Amino acid sequence: MRSDNGTTAPAATAWSPLRNPVFRWLWIASIASNIGTWMHEVGAGWLMTSLSASPIAVALVQVAGAAPMFFLALPAGALADVIDKRRYLLVVQLWMASSALVLALLTVSGLVTVPLLLGMTACMGIGTALMMPAWSALTPELVGKAELPAAIALSSVGINVARAVGPAIAGVLVSLSGPWLTFALNAVSFVAVMAVLFFWKRQVEPAVLPAERLLGAMRAGLVFSLESPPLKRALARTFAFFLGASAGMALLPLLVRGDMQGDAMDFGLLLGSVGVGALVGATTLPAIRQRISSHLLVVLASLIYAVVLAALALLRDMFWLVPIMALSGAAWIAVLSSLQIAVQTSVPSWVRARVLSVYILVFFGSMAAGGMLWGAIASRYDLTFALLCASVTLVLGVVVTLRLTLPVTEAEDIAPSLHWPTPIPPKGEDNDRGPVMVTLEYSVRQTDAEPFKLAMHEVRAMRRRSGALTWGLVQNTENPDSWLEFFIDGSWLEHMRHHGRVTKADRRIEAAARRFQQPGVALVIKHHVMHVARR
Repeated sequence: MRSDNGTTAPAATAWSPLRNPVFRWLWIASIASNIGTWMHEVGAGWLMTSLSASPIAVALVQVAGAAPMFFLALPAGALADVIDKRRYLLVVQLWMASSALVLALLTVSGLVTVPLLLGMTACMGIGTALMMPAWSALTPELVGKAELPAAIALSSVGINVARAVGPAIAGVLVSLSGPWLTFALNAVSFVAVMAVLFFWKRQVEPAVLPAERLLGAMRAGLVFSLESPPLKRALARTFAFFLGASAGMALLPLLVRGDMQGDAMDFGLLLGSVGVGALVGATTLPAIRQRISSHLLVVLASLIYAVVLAALALLRDMFWLVPIMALSGAAWIAVLSSLQIAVQTSVPSWVRARVLSVYILVFFGSMAAGGMLWGAIASRYDLTFALLCASVTLVLGVVVTLRLTLPVTEAEDIAPSLHWPTPIPPKGEDNDRGPVMVTLEYSVRQTDAEPFKLAMHEVRAMRRRSGALTWGLVQNTENPDSWLEFFIDGSWLEHMRHHGRVTKADRRIEAAARRFQQPGVALVIKHHVMHVARR
């Protein structure tokens, strides 16, 4: 492999991202923090079973942690794209540490109630919602494009190391001292991440254009997600899997404490088995991906998880449940890492955190909806029926989304093309003047009209993804060979941002439409700025 300066770069391997010191220390610190998070979740789930035997109340712990994503994911992604990620993450980590510490103090003093536990869980969920888009978007910033899939996989490995260790430690701590200590140690675990972020000297390139406004940035991220067919396929697969799969984690505390008459050690053992299975699955995924596609991997792993849910519905013996939960961890990480890689590698850097926020929104939204749905069904009927319903739902999700293949995008495709010529700015006007209408005049033979219009459908989606407010294509009634494409950007400043957002893949889309331009006839491009008439 050749580096940008012409020297030979070390080949990318499963562990090569750890050569980057910032990524390495953030990875280690995140493992410590995630161990604390898993300890916290075990403590919260077990504490709720002590406060209430209601299946809905137990399931609401997962809902309270996941629901803030539904409201905050989009603004969090926009913030992560327009402000300094390092300082932003420091503030969010401090919020989460404070929330965990408050819950520990409430619990050890005996003041915690069901509403308080759900409220503090929601506070932790708010922190997670604000953190995840920015944290996920850091990875491509720290490692090269060739190492990005390995870095994403390593992040998954780190999460599942924590998933294997955290619940086991929590089971012991809850048995010995009660849940309060898991909350306190979770608060301490955030210190490692804050220390790495504090000492990281992040290099930020000076911005050429002013930062985007929050609402405009949110709109751009949402429009990009809606106008990207590969991304929509990945999001549909995300919803289809996690809606059904959420039943396993949402109902597991009730299964152990209620039907099995188990204790915190049993609960921690089962969650630890999930983590061990996920860790083993993550280490074997690179070899598996060399043999089968990500699409087929997600299908098979989803069906395996459906079998796991059916087994949870029918079995109550720890001898069988431990390996079954390990299998669930392997299937879970296979789906989760495949979806994350598909999303991370299919979007350009300017909108990455916002698109990741949409993915996270779908992920946590489906988890929250699923947790509420399966908790309600278990409350009305029983756990066995709820888990069997979730298993069937998961199989139906596979069938419905079978034709939605995951995107496979080359990193070069999402690099900026910078091929648009710099337009002449309007004289005597500020950058906020607008809207701006850009017109492109094509000359296309009537025999090529239908394939030209078909190619322009892709152009429309590309213009919209890059920020255009509206787009149109009209034909001259007096000269049928003459076509006028127009699109509108919100202002001159937004149009200049549009220039920087066009990727090399977008350039090929433009070329596919422009090949119908009649030879010898120049493509005419004009810019128009709206003026408001004054009295």
